[in-house]
Amino acid sequence: MSTAALAAPPIKIGALFAVTGPASFLGEPERNTAQMVVDEINKAGGVKGRKLELITYDTGGDATKAVQLANKLVKNDQVVAIIGPSTTGDTMAVIPVVEKAQVPLISCSAGIKITEPVKKWVFKTAQNDTLAVARIYEQLKKERKSKVAILTVSDSFGSSGREQLKAQAKHFGIQIVSDDTYGPKDTDMTPQLTKIKSAKPDAIICWGTNPGPAVIARNAKQLGLAIPLYMSHGVSSKKFIELAGDAAEGIRLPSGKVLVADLLPKSDRQKGSLLAFIKDYQNHYRAEGDHFGGHAWDAMMLLKGAIERGGDTPAGIRNALEATRNFAGIGGVFSYSAKDHAGLTKDAFTLVEVRKKDWVLVK
Repeated sequence: MSTAALAAPPIKIGALFAVTGPASFLGEPERNTAQMVVDEINKAGGVKGRKLELITYDTGGDATKAVQLANKLVKNDQVVAIIGPSTTGDTMAVIPVVEKAQVPLISCSAGIKITEPVKKWVFKTAQNDTLAVARIYEQLKKERKSKVAILTVSDSFGSSGREQLKAQAKHFGIQIVSDDTYGPKDTDMTPQLTKIKSAKPDAIICWGTNPGPAVIARNAKQLGLAIPLYMSHGVSSKKFIELAGDAAEGIRLPSGKVLVADLLPKSDRQKGSLLAFIKDYQNHYRAEGDHFGGHAWDAMMLLKGAIERGGDTPAGIRNALEATRNFAGIGGVFSYSAKDHAGLTKDAFTLVEVRKKDWVLVK
């Protein structure tokens, strides 16, 4: 029986990541992590005696290319599930493909529209921007700061964040005194920041992914802005600190706990998984495992569990994913249901701050 099982064909898993292009800081660690996890699963004997085969394609952060590659994974490669894409825009573009093909997708992107409203075949591991906004606003309320300026990137991630920043403001007693945007390829946001300075906010919230937020941090320092600056979870990795340089000092943002795993109490349910992931990634790639690689770790481990419980068919995997409860991963403790394909609560986020070119917990 064991010989027959080992001789069985591998279970094909598809992966779509932005390994190159502007979003490569997301896609590269995701690709690396997914392959690392698959290699380790196979080394340990596979899933129910069958090896996993990861078929990865680089979207370059291009939604049109992502759709073409999703179709290729479904029709040519005949995968039973797909993880990724890396960005909200790419994910929204491929959702019609996987829904029509009835192949489960576990996105590594944050936009709330990916899973709200619920799509039968679509799940996600990145924490919702809804939860990220709430975490920032809770801190501002705690510090009795009520006037906020928002500066968001004009792409799917930024638009989703902007919606949430505006929608939740009243609930937290926040007044948005300046609302501006910038382009994904813009290299100078001094005009927007000058306008924000004149509005005299208590804090500035920037919503985007690298490199834009790092440019904003540098521009703010050049202008001598002494206003607290918050970023989104879209830059929660050491890469942001590298890009922003000295201008990163003091910046705060909501993040998954992986950035500060060693500072967590022993009682934290995620700490074991977090430390193991960080050590594993360091051993494989001589670099720190980050928030974004963690999304792929969660996706692969959730798939592993779903295959173990539900079998290797797309329908069986989908049903087992939806029944997943209390999985302590890198991004948080996941509990999916028929009404919730994001699976996380606000506890998935912690607030971190840059101090001396490293992340520390905000108490």
